[in-house]
Amino acid sequence: METSLYFIVPIIIIALAFDFTNGMHDAANSISTIVSTQVLTPRMAVIWAAFFNFIAFLIFGTGVAATIGKGMVDINIVTPAVILAGLLGAIAWNLITWYFGLPSSSSHALIGGYAGAAIAKANGFGAIIFALNWDNAWVKMLVFIILAPLIGLIMGMLLKIITTWIIYRQSPAAINKWSRIAQLFSAAAFSLSHGSNDAQKTMGIIASLLVAGGINTQFSVPLWVVLSAHAAIALGTLTGGWRIVKTMGQRITKLRPIDGFCAETAAASSIFLATHLGIPVSTTHVITGAISGVGSVQRVTAVRWGVTLRIVWAWIFTIPAAAAIGLALYYLIHIFI
Repeated sequence: METSLYFIVPIIIIALAFDFTNGMHDAANSISTIVSTQVLTPRMAVIWAAFFNFIAFLIFGTGVAATIGKGMVDINIVTPAVILAGLLGAIAWNLITWYFGLPSSSSHALIGGYAGAAIAKANGFGAIIFALNWDNAWVKMLVFIILAPLIGLIMGMLLKIITTWIIYRQSPAAINKWSRIAQLFSAAAFSLSHGSNDAQKTMGIIASLLVAGGINTQFSVPLWVVLSAHAAIALGTLTGGWRIVKTMGQRITKLRPIDGFCAETAAASSIFLATHLGIPVSTTHVITGAISGVGSVQRVTAVRWGVTLRIVWAWIFTIPAAAAIGLALYYLIHIFI
């Protein structure tokens, strides 16, 4: 047991490090709109987002954690080496996209890295739990890759249209005053939704590791795992993600407080739905779709679709790229273990 613990504890630390980079990488999702509209300063925005990322554990269960931990990869073939390679693959892709300022999905990077390492361990796709029915975790996740940002986009458009009709007779000063207050609540809701979905992914990985390492006999998520995962993502959020904030908050479309309120509310609603269904989704995808939807209500050209297209290409490549890195790292780790 001592030998296994010497190996398992560092992997848990690496998993929490991934969770930290997830918070760092996705801080832009939580704060870009509220910073770009100047409702909060960058420092206050990250504190606001980190707080709600952390307290999400008080409200939501562990459905997403179960999907990641035992619904996508055959847990019977998972070893600590598989999880280590998957985590390192996800972290590597997160850092690459962070460096280039691309708001790719930390969630899909984790799924890709984990799947790639499992495929290497099983010498084939038999490690992947896949079936063409709605109960299958892969089907749900792949459907929501498309559906989640579309929901965010459509809801963003609808909310912008509705709020425009509500406020069209009010003075600009009155609109600005109440929309700045409203955006505090919408930013809190989005950060809460982000913590509820993204922190659970790391919980699922650690819970799988505890089974693979023989610490637990069956899949479960202990309270210490829940608290440490939420703490890590909250601390990561506190570091900000300033390269990606610029892309999300300024380069897609110009936002006002009322636009930020619509985008964050739309995105939070989509993520809450996915979390309720136990589906891991990309908060990056959803908020990007919501921002684009809000911007397109003014006029289609208000959205810089070239920037959006560049982001979409990063989405497309995330799972296969992270899987390739995870697969290669598993073979490399296997040489030394």
